[in-house]
Amino acid sequence: MTRLDAAEPPATPESVESGIMPNYDKPWLLPPQTRYRLDNVSIVDPVEGNVTENSSVTLCDGRILSVRRTEDALAQAAAGGDVALPIDLQGLYLCPGLIDAHVHVTATPGEQGLKNTYKAIPASMNNYRTTYVVREMLARGFTTVRDCGGADEALKQAIREWLIVGPRLLIAGHALSQTGGHGDQRDSHQDDDPTTRCCAGHKAGISRLCDGTTECMTAVRDEIRKGADFIKIMAGGGVSSKLNNLGHAQFLPEEVSVIARTAASFDTYVTAHAYSNRAMRHAVENGARGIEHGNFLDAETAEYLASKDVYFTPTLATYHTLMKSPFDRWINNDSMEKNIRVMQSGIQSLQVAEKAGLTVCFGTDLMASMQPFQNNEFSIRAAVQSNLSILRSATINPAKMMNLGDELGRIAEGFCADLVILKGNPLADIRVLDDPQNIKAVIKEGRVTSSQLPQLPPDVPCKS
Repeated sequence: MTRLDAAEPPATPESVESGIMPNYDKPWLLPPQTRYRLDNVSIVDPVEGNVTENSSVTLCDGRILSVRRTEDALAQAAAGGDVALPIDLQGLYLCPGLIDAHVHVTATPGEQGLKNTYKAIPASMNNYRTTYVVREMLARGFTTVRDCGGADEALKQAIREWLIVGPRLLIAGHALSQTGGHGDQRDSHQDDDPTTRCCAGHKAGISRLCDGTTECMTAVRDEIRKGADFIKIMAGGGVSSKLNNLGHAQFLPEEVSVIARTAASFDTYVTAHAYSNRAMRHAVENGARGIEHGNFLDAETAEYLASKDVYFTPTLATYHTLMKSPFDRWINNDSMEKNIRVMQSGIQSLQVAEKAGLTVCFGTDLMASMQPFQNNEFSIRAAVQSNLSILRSATINPAKMMNLGDELGRIAEGFCADLVILKGNPLADIRVLDDPQNIKAVIKEGRVTSSQLPQLPPDVPCKS
């Protein structure tokens, strides 16, 4: 018998499909997660504000299967009742995955100045650079981020399928702005550009223009059609706006109202970019459920927002970073003057919000080459907030805001296995999160995405 005679029968299409391409339609999909048992960990609980030592957490299929004493877990394993891979973490701290509730992942590094971030490069190049931004965010411990303008459904899906390694992504699509508002990047010498109109498509960037109730309604429906999880509006002026000041209230009441009512018809909500008390009240009175920035918040407005159960997301890191070289050269003198004002008042507004009982969330709003300063927000807030309050703002509070409070933000059975392994205790000093050396490993959906620990290597393949 020749070797040819002894060969296996010719492969059938079915055997090729099952043997070579188990995921024929999407071959990049990953195999099931390793079942880990993390032993001897100190669990950080942002709900109760305490740490439980000598604990074991078992991960299975992207979820937390069990939380128990390490002594009990080892006893069950010795009896043959546990098939999970044991990992001894030797007393390290296990924290819920962090949530940044105000990012712009498509505002990528690579160009000088904020204006050039979107305009100087092709959209396709920006897409490739975005993969770097989201990968680095995840490595900094942020397993979920809420993009407030720029990211799209394609990126969200690519991350969900692990085609790109990055945080879980919730998106606004394009933020909505009135003509001449904070999202209108034209200067006063430019003629009308129809590609910025909401009924004629959109251009690369974080925002789109809409005016009047009909256009506003259409814009909301269109952004949700394209994958938006929530709607963001520019309800007032901004630091980088050339043509409007920080005190402006933008959109008419009926425009904000129709935006909020249209979003509600899709079971989602509106959050508003607003600095002044006038703009914040204007947005919330007409249906907005969240406020971004809010740097000039006073006590009266804070109490009103608290009475409406508004989620308040300051973004202090961006103002502090813009004061550093070379970023201080990125904006003109008028914008720098506004930046100094909002930076000085931002810490005070955070104190006011805390005193009024507002639900505060963690945000950064960093763009381009400022993105690596994301974790500085923890140290900045430490000047006025307790360690527990800051940790809650980056875990359970934004989880509730995003209607994911029963899945994200804490370490409990049934929750997503989004975890950060830390050298130090953030409830003792939140600034441990501001030092990359303290972040020993990051786990998203039960997969180790980055690690400094030899006993727990990354298990997300990086194929070229």
